[in-house]
Amino acid sequence: MKITILGGAGFLGRKIAAHLAQGGSLGGRKVTDLTLFDIAAPLPPAGAPFPVHSLAGDVVDLPDDAIPPGTDVVFHLAAVVSAAAEADYELGRRVNLRGTDAVVDACRALSQPPRVVFTSSVASFSGGQAAVLPDDARQIPANSYGAQKAAAELILADASRRGFLDAVSIRLPTITVRPGRPNKAASSFLSSILREPLLGLSAELPVPEDFAAWIASPRSAVGWLLHAATIDSAKIGDTGGHPATSLDRSINPPGIRASVAQMLAALEVVKPGASALVRKVEDNDIAAIVGTWPAAFDPVRALRLGFAPHETLVELVRAFVADDLDATRHERGLPD
Repeated sequence: MKITILGGAGFLGRKIAAHLAQGGSLGGRKVTDLTLFDIAAPLPPAGAPFPVHSLAGDVVDLPDDAIPPGTDVVFHLAAVVSAAAEADYELGRRVNLRGTDAVVDACRALSQPPRVVFTSSVASFSGGQAAVLPDDARQIPANSYGAQKAAAELILADASRRGFLDAVSIRLPTITVRPGRPNKAASSFLSSILREPLLGLSAELPVPEDFAAWIASPRSAVGWLLHAATIDSAKIGDTGGHPATSLDRSINPPGIRASVAQMLAALEVVKPGASALVRKVEDNDIAAIVGTWPAAFDPVRALRLGFAPHETLVELVRAFVADDLDATRHERGLPD
């Protein structure tokens, strides 16, 4: 099995690559070749039992060897994140839309259509704090990033219909806790309020403690993306409804609804006293973006398709400590 990860230098791309290197297979099939692509050439995972090719370039102008002949699976993770896409409309549209067009064109050139696993987002919906969205909820984005993700889903679904590729779009919840440093995502604070105190650093909270979000751990997100790469194509569009829904290639995975207060309570269980490092600092721009995102989903379809339920909040925090805390501390030059 030949696999490409676009956005291979990002934290999800690195985790998927590490998982493949450790297990050597995907869905019971041996991995024979892995290509990692990003703006800067990604570091290959340690100990991979197969060749790894690391490439740098522009996702809008994909080189031929980014998705080489014989590729079976493409993880399309490359993106400009939410607040950055809102602040720079041209950049967001270029990467998030034209980049997806480039992926379709590259797949069209292959003799066999590959599975394309695309990371979409809950930001493609609106509804706010009171929303609990069903699987067939209409996407009405309230920001440019969400609109670009929703449009990319349709582009990939149409390319699947035409037989150019075999897409599964996973509308990821807000990933918490992200390793490394804060990024330009509007939801970055949902990781910072846990990650920074675990590092002994202060963090700013731009929303009230009763603010709730639909979140997922990196462990769950990676598991869902890997599952999406191997799920039976015939079942992807099975929503149990009208025959036209067989064209639906997008899935709302089973995240969890969590308020800031609940997240800080879980932090206290893992590291008592750490939540005192979180300071309330209002940010109306951030609150305006994340306040439109739905706080909960009813992911019946994902569970029926075998996507694993999410762990508890305390387990989410403990997973970051086990998987990423030491590496994050090292990356940021912090003492042990």
